[in-house]
Amino acid sequence: MSSMVVHCTRGREDPERATLAFIVGNVAASADQDVVMVLTIEGVWLATPGYADEIHKEGFPALSEVIQSFLSNGGQIWVCGTCAKPRGITDENLIAGAKIVTAANVVERLVASSASMDF
Repeated sequence: MSSMVVHCTRGREDPERATLAFIVGNVAASADQDVVMVLTIEGVWLATPGYADEIHKEGFPALSEVIQSFLSNGGQIWVCGTCAKPRGITDENLIAGAKIVTAANVVERLVASSASMDF
């Protein structure tokens, strides 16, 4: 099985990139690929309850639906701990299936992965 890292830095300020990151991740997850979505900068908000509910780029599926499909297909959501801390986001503030990780976790995963994409 191949592994992939998808990196998303965007949230409400760029609904197209935020949604596209999860679409790509979901395609990989639905093809039984081991995929981790790494959320950094404003993207960390995507892992908080209700935040993605208001994001829907015309011509794309609703982001909240794509996130749920991604998780249902076995995708993992990793939230950058360094980015979450100044925003007051803790593990208790995350949706089911998301977790806060360190930079070391991300580097280790990137080194072991077959591919990565950034949005």
